Amino acid sequence: MDDSTEQIRRRLAAFDAAPSALEGLPALREAAEEITSLLDRTMAQAVLDGASMRAVAASAGLTGNAVPPRLARTAPLRAYATGDRLDATGIARARYDNERGHAAKPIDEPVQPLRFKPRRPT
Repeated sequence: MDDSTEQIRRRLAAFDAAPSALEGLPALREAAEEITSLLDRTMAQAVLDGASMRAVAASAGLTGNAVPPRLARTAPLRAYATGDRLDATGIARARYDNERGHAAKPIDEPVQPLRFKPRRPT
């Protein structure tokens, strides 16, 4: 079993054990962030295995525009991103390098979770 899956289970157990909803929220938030990270890493692996971004988006229940920035945040594909997005050229290069065993060194810097940014101040 993946270590991420075990962490998610522990956080959900902490949420269940919390004496109140308010005290359980931090554990639930941490579980949600871990699930998001696991989803992103799994989508990256699927793309490296040959799946199209469209197929990955459909399987994950996301829009096509939501996938490139999420892939660009993953350690195995971050080096192939242009800015904060991964495009078809980056995916092609990552696949080529991966097939030949010369993948770019993964960038393991921690990445902050994506957050909503309003377009206009209110």
